[in-house]
Amino acid sequence: MNVQHVLPSDIEKTSLSIIESRLEEMGVDIPEENLAVVKRVIHTTADFDYVNNMAFTDNAVKRIIEILHEGGVKFVTDTTMALSGISKPSLAKLNATAECFVANETVIRNAKDEGCTRSAAAVSYAAHKYDNAAFVSGNAPTCLLRLVELREEGYRPAFVIGVPVGFVNVVESKVEIMAICKQYDVPAIVAMGQKGGRNVAASICNAILYTACDTLDPKSRGWL
Repeated sequence: MNVQHVLPSDIEKTSLSIIESRLEEMGVDIPEENLAVVKRVIHTTADFDYVNNMAFTDNAVKRIIEILHEGGVKFVTDTTMALSGISKPSLAKLNATAECFVANETVIRNAKDEGCTRSAAAVSYAAHKYDNAAFVSGNAPTCLLRLVELREEGYRPAFVIGVPVGFVNVVESKVEIMAICKQYDVPAIVAMGQKGGRNVAASICNAILYTACDTLDPKSRGWL
């Protein structure tokens, strides 16, 4: 067997090239601004359904990148696995940070006292801790539903990435977060329907971070 493309940068570039060819064959017209996000999600999942599932508020990617270039963005994820997948070197270049509060002792206590999920309690905790945090959900629809409530109460997220996966409250939470973000002009990227996941959430974050850092080429990120 003659194995080719064994270096990380070659594997990524070849994979993205294959995705581009498939998209051309499908006759898909994705706005250039959103292309890096859609391609990286497909690269992560090998699922071309995301061509139709991904939804963006007006100029979401451009606006999120502008926010990142201002520096100091606080990413808040709904799982530690999503947190672990976000590029830390890219965050550092943009003077941004990422945290997950679901294991925080106060959050655990609040969730028990309020009779809600840790993810919902973590959103409330983060909103109290940070003005204009950026929320990333790849697992818990209750994270998005709590964000909807907070936005209606006056809290304004910097932006929202909402891609929880599953069967209970998932579809509804995505519809509601898109509606509220459009209503209040909050940039949002959402995978509509039941598909999503922590890996998808991280891949969206990385596509935007790499674009903001001008490091979409893996070799520019120090990959071999």
